[in-house]
Amino acid sequence: MSRPLRLALLADAAASGVTAALLVAGADFLESLLVLPVALIRGAGMVLTPYVILVIFVASRPATRVNTVNAIIGINAAWTAASALLLVSGLVVPSALGMTFVLAQGLAVGAFGVIQYVCLRHAPGAVAA
Repeated sequence: MSRPLRLALLADAAASGVTAALLVAGADFLESLLVLPVALIRGAGMVLTPYVILVIFVASRPATRVNTVNAIIGINAAWTAASALLLVSGLVVPSALGMTFVLAQGLAVGAFGVIQYVCLRHAPGAVAA
C-alpha cells in the first residue's frame, strides 16, 4: 500500500474516531445546539465506531485489495449522500449550526473519499489486487 493512501486512511480513521467520540459522548449537549434528535446524533457516532476499526485495520496491513479500499471510498460516498439527503428530507429541521455541522462533516467525509480514490488510482501497483 502506498504511503499517501495509508496516510489518507489513517487521517479518515482519526477524524471519524474523534467525531464518533464527540457524537456519542456529547449527544445530549449537542441536541440543543444542533437541534437534531439525540438518538440520531448518538446513533451516527455508534455507526462510525466499527468503521473506524475497519479503516485502521486496512491501513495497518502492508497490502490490501483494491476492492477493500473501494468499499471504504463507497462508504464515504454513501455517508456524504446521506448527510445531504437528511437535510433535504424534511425529517429534521436543524438549527443553522446543525445544518452547518451536517454539511461540514458530510463534505469532509466526501473529501476523504476523493483523496483516497486519487491515492489509489495514482499508485495502482502499490495495492495488491
